[in-house]
Amino acid sequence: MQPGIRTYVEHVAIRVTDIRWHLRFFREALGMTVRDVDGDPEAPRQAWLHGGLQLIADPGFAGPEGRHAHLGVMADDLEATLAAAAGFGVTPLPQGRNWFALPDGLCIEVLQASPGAVAAALAVDPRA
Repeated sequence: MQPGIRTYVEHVAIRVTDIRWHLRFFREALGMTVRDVDGDPEAPRQAWLHGGLQLIADPGFAGPEGRHAHLGVMADDLEATLAAAAGFGVTPLPQGRNWFALPDGLCIEVLQASPGAVAAALAVDPRA
């Protein structure tokens, strides 16, 4: 994980063909760590990330990833987050420099959060 990168998104569940690739991307490029898994932690059936994202492993899934429009991700440091994401070879989108697509087609918009907003959102206990 890149130092200083912290983000959040409201709960969204998506099916992904390669759950381990997605877990690494969201951890290293967006600073989202795993808070719970279903199954083997090395090859989970599902994983829930701090920040509200649920990944569902579906290696045979043939449909497009991210059937919704996009994930809106709030970042403590927009520039650091965009730089980390670029290191994964994501595809820029025409909406602006803060928009990109992952290899499976999931579109992400990264927005600069207000000071303290990401820390406050991540401090919320969804099970409390």
